[in-house]
Amino acid sequence: MPSFGLGTWQQRDPDTVKRVVRQALDVGYRLIDTASVYRNEKAIGEALATAFCNQGGGLRREDVWITSKLAPKQQGYEGAMAAVLGSLENLQTDYIDLYLIHWPGASGKALESPEHRSLRQGSWEALEELYAQGKVRAIGVSNYTKRHLQEMRAYAKVAPMVNQCEMHPLCPQPELLKYCKENGIVFTAYASLGEASLLNNNQELPELSSVAYRRPDLSLAQILLMWGLQHGAAVIPKASSMARLQENMSALDKVSLSADDMDELDSVSQQRQKHFCWSAENVA
Repeated sequence: MPSFGLGTWQQRDPDTVKRVVRQALDVGYRLIDTASVYRNEKAIGEALATAFCNQGGGLRREDVWITSKLAPKQQGYEGAMAAVLGSLENLQTDYIDLYLIHWPGASGKALESPEHRSLRQGSWEALEELYAQGKVRAIGVSNYTKRHLQEMRAYAKVAPMVNQCEMHPLCPQPELLKYCKENGIVFTAYASLGEASLLNNNQELPELSSVAYRRPDLSLAQILLMWGLQHGAAVIPKASSMARLQENMSALDKVSLSADDMDELDSVSQQRQKHFCWSAENVA
């Protein structure tokens, strides 16, 4: 799996989605991250189909890694089976490189309900079958805490290969990251830029401005993405313009952050922590 990809959350306009995916491929992105709840799988599928049919482009299906996810309302064996088949149709592909359970809970259930566990177990059993059939090439989870991952040991015949969670200096997830590394689970960070809040509000993270002062060759976004990459996480930042797509991806070519830079950004969470998205800590 590429360590750098394009996130597509909140991008629903079909024309915009197709343009951004096309531009991302042109820049060199080879991982496209989507989900059932994003409601943009069909547009992504159309963009990719066009790219694969473009003889001059030279792209083949196997050149692009596609990740999609199971919505909370689709939890359970039957729901997961139907969801993956629907994603395959929308994405116009015979297989999905990585399919994740998007959330450990199921829609419409109280947080403490024991049904969450039985439904996500059913979902996992479905993904294991689809994995054996080759319809999905890798399977994993998203927003799972250490507790949810440990629980899977009791029923998972195939261990989760990826856990995709919010991660940035205000939400560094050190224990979860350590657990994933020790158990061979690839950690993918989303919201690396704090839903853009860390770029637009220096009061949220003054340490970022301090690092940026020492590294005038880097943008704030590049610093945050490099921080995640240097912690061993894959990153999937969103972007809607060619300029931002290029800026984000060029982080891969920059000189690494120094130990002092990393330590300064790591120290942030000792004083304050914040989720910009959501936490599944209270999901039974």
